[in-house]
Amino acid sequence: MIDLPFLDGQVAAVMGLGRSGLSAAQALARSGARVWAWDDNAESRAKAEAKGVALVDLAACDWNRPALLVWSPGIPHTWPQPHPVAEAARAHGRPIVCDVDLLLQARPRVPNVAITGTNGKSTTTALIGHILAQAGRRVAVGGNLGTPALDLEALDDDGIYVLELSSYQLELVPSAGFGVSILLNITPDHLGRHGGMDGYIAAKRRIFETQAKPGLAVIAIDDEPCRRIQAELLGLGRSVTAVSAQGFVKGGVSVVGGTLIDDSEGREAAILDLGRLPTLPGQHNWQNAAAAYAAARAFGLQAQTIAAGIASYPGLAHRQERVAALDGILFVNDSKATNADAAEKALGCYDTVYWIAGGLAKEGGIDSLAPLFGRIRHAFLIGQAAPAFARTLAAHHVAHSLVGDLGGATRAAYALARAEGKPGAVVLLAPACASWDQFKSFEERGERFRLLVNDLLLAKEARA
Repeated sequence: MIDLPFLDGQVAAVMGLGRSGLSAAQALARSGARVWAWDDNAESRAKAEAKGVALVDLAACDWNRPALLVWSPGIPHTWPQPHPVAEAARAHGRPIVCDVDLLLQARPRVPNVAITGTNGKSTTTALIGHILAQAGRRVAVGGNLGTPALDLEALDDDGIYVLELSSYQLELVPSAGFGVSILLNITPDHLGRHGGMDGYIAAKRRIFETQAKPGLAVIAIDDEPCRRIQAELLGLGRSVTAVSAQGFVKGGVSVVGGTLIDDSEGREAAILDLGRLPTLPGQHNWQNAAAAYAAARAFGLQAQTIAAGIASYPGLAHRQERVAALDGILFVNDSKATNADAAEKALGCYDTVYWIAGGLAKEGGIDSLAPLFGRIRHAFLIGQAAPAFARTLAAHHVAHSLVGDLGGATRAAYALARAEGKPGAVVLLAPACASWDQFKSFEERGERFRLLVNDLLLAKEARA
């Protein structure tokens, strides 16, 4: 765990008592700070108080006393409207930070790599951590993924922090401390939280604005916003390694025809056939692998060491996770595909898809997926988005059913796939939606899918 001795004896306000906020409150108290913590949700306050966290209503406190405000990234603080607690802190000149910023202040000499992007950041974060650990490096992996920043191990200078960062977190990291900064892609998402696409792009770009000097920027240049940011950084004289899964990049890292190619030193070298790796299927995962390779090279690893790490990567739950095969049908859990862009990547990996989609709709719906509709044998629609998705699919003459919930969708998809007997059949959970209408999180949705598939396996065993 991370200690924060520079806040010993000071008042520190904490807004939001979810996973990261509670972690921050406990780290501050452990470090000798006087914690004033609050959450607008009464249940969250009660849980925190039961764990010994001192509660103070931050909307009615004396803001002359706190030294700073630690903000939980999941709580809107500027858009769609300013939060009164954030406004009060700003009015008194108090810095607003998240737990990642405190980590950077507490361990300034420990190397780190920060990863962001609309999609793929969790896979890339886990992959980098795996590559470095397999190479014998001491690593701690967390941030937006898994372990909160202040619950990570207090590494010495020979360790490496591997940090996934959301756009929300990047708005709350004023300290310059990232060593290697990775931007994977930018497509529309969370627009309501950032006041539109320009605000969202600006939030993602902050991963380079808070970079230590000198530092390395790794940018996947497969979309226009990322290409613009690459050009801006090059114009500022920054060190940039470009990566692409759509074509060869001179002086960068590319994937061409499934082969990972390193030209970062001007010697075009084929490193690894990514097409044979079941845990990294599809062009989007090849982009993740290229970015991870570039980061690992920045930490001094040799090409073949990195290739071995990529090849041994076990995959990440709820991201193109192969759950089981039953009666020749593959069940794939991509519950993390919470927007159309992520679902597009999943659909592009398979030719005969029984698609489970729906939930709490994101802006734009699924119209952008039309070029892939020919891969869908039948769509099984769930949640609030089901009627809207059905209208889009009907307009493109795609067979579909409104089944309501995930259990019904999984059973119906299996029954139809089994009856049709198509080779290469895949029951794919790639919802293109948030989960919050029926589940607490995409993880809970994915776990439910796993259990449903296991029920199908057990039912077959019982029939045998």
